[in-house]
Amino acid sequence: MIKLLIRWAINAVALYAAVALVPGIQMQPSQTNQWLAFFILALIFGLLNALLRPLLMLLTCPLIILTLGIGTLLINTLLFYLTGEIGTRFGWGFSVDSFWAAFFGALVVSIVSIVLNIFVKDKD
Repeated sequence: MIKLLIRWAINAVALYAAVALVPGIQMQPSQTNQWLAFFILALIFGLLNALLRPLLMLLTCPLIILTLGIGTLLINTLLFYLTGEIGTRFGWGFSVDSFWAAFFGALVVSIVSIVLNIFVKDKD
């Protein structure tokens, strides 16, 4: 349970880094508690990754093999964009101006998540 909460916090920090570093991604201006918004967005992002990502990977398997894995970046971009859109519908989201902003935002989230997950050791 603790590991799940740590990974949730890592996703929240990664989403914060993407919004802070990538031009073209803005939080909704009505947010009074930014960190609560990032934790809700991290929950949405985690659910999308758990539910949609395996299906998208299966459906685009030939494309992923053909592009030597670069197609995975497109899936990450789509999931990042969807996170912002779904969050916006519930009043906790961010807006993404272009495909490239979503692409670099997804890239920042991936890099920050990888770096921070290095510090979380698995006991299994």
